[in-house]
Amino acid sequence: MKDVKCECGHVNPHGTVLCEACGKVLDEQSQDKSLLDMRYEGSARRSQTYNKSIVDKIWNFFSSVKVGVWLIVVTLVASAAGTILPQEMYIPPTMPAEEYYEDQYGWFGKLYYELGFNNLYSSWWYLVLIAMIGISLVICSLDRVVPLYKALKAQKVTRHEGFLKRQRLFGISENVDEQDIAAVKQRLKAKRYNIREENGDLLAEKGRFSRWGPYVNHVGLIIFLIGGMLRFVPGMYIDKVLWLREGETKVVPETDGQYYVANEKFILENYDKEKEDKTFEAAIDRAGMVVKNYQTNAVLYKRVGPAIPGEQPELEKVKEHKIKVNQPLKFEKFALYQVDYKLDELNTMSFSLTNKATGNTFGDVKINLYDPKPKYDLGNGYGVEVLSFFPDFEFAKDGEPTTKSRIPNNPAFVFKMTSPEVPKGETSFVAIQQTIEPLGDNQYKMAFKGIETKNVTALTVRKDLTIWIIVLGGILFMIGVIQGAYWNHRRIWVQNKNGEIWIAAHTNKNWYGLKREIESALSETKINIPNDQIQREKMDKEGV
Repeated sequence: MKDVKCECGHVNPHGTVLCEACGKVLDEQSQDKSLLDMRYEGSARRSQTYNKSIVDKIWNFFSSVKVGVWLIVVTLVASAAGTILPQEMYIPPTMPAEEYYEDQYGWFGKLYYELGFNNLYSSWWYLVLIAMIGISLVICSLDRVVPLYKALKAQKVTRHEGFLKRQRLFGISENVDEQDIAAVKQRLKAKRYNIREENGDLLAEKGRFSRWGPYVNHVGLIIFLIGGMLRFVPGMYIDKVLWLREGETKVVPETDGQYYVANEKFILENYDKEKEDKTFEAAIDRAGMVVKNYQTNAVLYKRVGPAIPGEQPELEKVKEHKIKVNQPLKFEKFALYQVDYKLDELNTMSFSLTNKATGNTFGDVKINLYDPKPKYDLGNGYGVEVLSFFPDFEFAKDGEPTTKSRIPNNPAFVFKMTSPEVPKGETSFVAIQQTIEPLGDNQYKMAFKGIETKNVTALTVRKDLTIWIIVLGGILFMIGVIQGAYWNHRRIWVQNKNGEIWIAAHTNKNWYGLKREIESALSETKINIPNDQIQREKMDKEGV
C-alpha cells in the first residue's frame, strides 16, 4: 500500500481521509459529506488501514473501543462475583478452605470454591483480564494519538477550500479592509490564541494540549493497572494478620525470619459514662460499652546470626512501641497495625490425677492448650499421657469426637492414666468441667481443676511497594480528566480567497463558547459572523 501525495505536495500515509497539511478531502466516501469528521483530523489509523497479518488482526481487535468496554464489563462482573463470599485470605484458619466453604455455605460454597472464586483476585484468568484491559488501553491510545499528533504538527495555515466549507462554523465576507483583519488578529491574541500567518492567511489556535487529555488519562490507568498487578508479585505487597497472646513472641510474616514481635501487654480502655461528657452517653446506654482505646505494648526484635533448625534464635531488641489504631509500628518497609483483639482466651487447663474412691490426688497437670506435651510424669509410678486433643470439641454425626477448629474454644482430652495399681493404664475422656469414661469403670480420674486465660491481639502486617505507582497513576488519571474536561481545542481560520474573506472555525467541544469568542473578535468589523451549518440544516428541514 503506497502513500498518497496531495496536490499541495504533502505525502500522506495510506488511509488518510484529510490531507495532513492542507485538509483536502482524499477519501471518496467523504466527498459527499456536508461536514467533516474532525475527531482524529482525518488521519490514517493503523486499525482502519491494515488487516492482513496476524499482528494486524490482534492490533485491530484491541484497538476497538467496544472490545475495551466489554473487557471492563466482564472484569467488573468477575470482581463483583468475588465479593459474594469472603476470599480465602479472610476466612478463619479453622479448617481447610474446601471444607470451610461447603460447611458454611453449602452446595453454593462448594461450587464457589471449585470455580476458583475463593482466590479470584490472584487467579491467572483474572490477571489475564486485567492485562488485556491494559493492552487495550495501550493499543487504543497508540492507534489514535500518534496519527493525531502527526496531523496537528503538519497542518498548514492555508487550508483547502473544501476543508473550510465543510467546517461547522463557516462564512464568507466581502469588502473587508486590512484594518479589520488587523483588529481581529489583535483581539484573538488578547484571548490567548496562538496566531500563525502564511500568505496573508491567519490560523488562530489555542488549547491544543486538551486533545492529549484522554491519552494522559489512559497512561494514568495503565500505570494504575501495573501497580495493581505488581501486588501479586511476591514481596511487593503483603497484608497478613498476626495473632499474638500476651507474653508471646512470633516471627513477623514475610521477613524471612529476620524480625520478631512480642506482645508485652494488651490494654483495652472503655468510655466511662460517669467521667465522659454527654457525647457518648446514648451510645453507652445502647451498647453497654464503647471502646475508647485498644493497644498492644509491643517489642520488635531482630535475629542475630543464622537461623539453626530446632534451636531458639538469638534476638536483639530493635525498638518498643505502643501500637494503637492508626499508630502502627514501622520498620524498614513494614508496618504493624492494630486491627482486632480477643479477651480472656483460654490459655491453660489444670487437672489433678485423683483416686475416685478416696478422693486423694497424686499430682497436678497444667496443659498449655497451644502446645500440649504428650506425657506428664508425676513421680512414684504415676503419669498421664495425652492420647487425643480436641481444641474445639464437638461430637460428629457418627458420634465420634472431633474438633471444629484449632482454636481452644471448647477443649477436650483423651488421657491415659498410669499408676502402681494399674500399670497398663486407664483411659479417661475429659472436657471442661466434665469427665466421660467410655471404656468402663476406672480407679482414677483426671479431675478438672481450673483454667487460665490471656488476652490476644491481632496485628496486620503490611508492606506495600506499589502504593507510589498506584498514586502516580491516579494523579495522572485526574490530570487527564481535568485536561480534557476543562479546556478545549479551538481553531479559527481567516483566509483570503480571490478577494473574499473566508472564516471557518472548529472546536472539539463547547461550540457556544467558541461562537461567543468569534462574535467578540468580529464585532465592529466588516467580517460577517460565520454560520452554524448544523443549525442551518435543521432550520431548512423544518422549513424555517
